[in-house]
Amino acid sequence: MRTELKKDEKILLIIRQHWIRLALPCLVWLLLSILLIWLFNGTGWIIALILALYPAYEFISWKYNLWSVTNLRVVDESGYFTRHSKESPLDKINNVEYYQSIWGRIFGFGDVDIQTAAEMGETTYNLIHHPKLLKDTITHAQEDYKKTAISNQAQQLADAIARTSGANPSQQMIADELQKLFDLLQKGGITQEEYLAQKNKLMGNKG
Repeated sequence: MRTELKKDEKILLIIRQHWIRLALPCLVWLLLSILLIWLFNGTGWIIALILALYPAYEFISWKYNLWSVTNLRVVDESGYFTRHSKESPLDKINNVEYYQSIWGRIFGFGDVDIQTAAEMGETTYNLIHHPKLLKDTITHAQEDYKKTAISNQAQQLADAIARTSGANPSQQMIADELQKLFDLLQKGGITQEEYLAQKNKLMGNKG
């Protein structure tokens, strides 16, 4: 991954297209080389070596065409001689799906579809190696991202309440209740909607 990481950003997964992506270029080169050597002998060898630049170029393109999942975003990089990079923040990804044909299940490749916010649209990545792994990694990263965001929000609210007017007993009680609510949310005792409703209720009674 050549994209510079942000502060506190960690790489969770780097994945490429399946090796089958290189099968056709190599097969075409091999068949042409056999034909050229058979027809032109010594000259055919020279032409075959020159034509080897084609699968070599395809290999370089494959190597530098990758997808990186971090704890903050999904980065799509491609190109060696020319570079292209596109990123999708985890909080902007609405849905992730993958599809494998019968051959895809046998050889371990498939397509991954990432649906993002309206202004960013939908992107399909083809012939991905271990598509389910890519999909699951993004999904788990989103869950952890949401938990971290909610935890930070709860802590910021508690700190803000505690700082207000010297943190009198009623305000400290609200801060404690917010932490209890967040703990329940983490343990699955309440839903996120119930957490937000109770949080707003507590904040409304803050005065």
